[in-house]
Amino acid sequence: MITCYLKYQIDPTKLNEFESYARRWIPLVNKFGGIHHGYFIPHEGANNLAVALFSFSSLTDYEQYRESSLHDAECKEAYTYAQNTACIVNYERTFMKPLLK
Repeated sequence: MITCYLKYQIDPTKLNEFESYARRWIPLVNKFGGIHHGYFIPHEGANNLAVALFSFSSLTDYEQYRESSLHDAECKEAYTYAQNTACIVNYERTFMKPLLK
């Protein structure tokens, strides 16, 4: 299993827009065989950081998801929404292996 850790810098004045973007992606990751562990948005402390975690059974499966998402209408809509609302300033992607026991 491989888990993707996404750390977002968001525009704090567009938190509602980011929430809408995030809600679109949860079912999309699941649609392509991943397990979405959720988005974590500002509550206390920094108001411009958010995190998402989702897993695939392998890096190969993740890469297939990335390739498929480029051609999927719903994924394209989510990408376009983020661009049009400018709710995401930037993001970092890191891959981790879970240690469960």
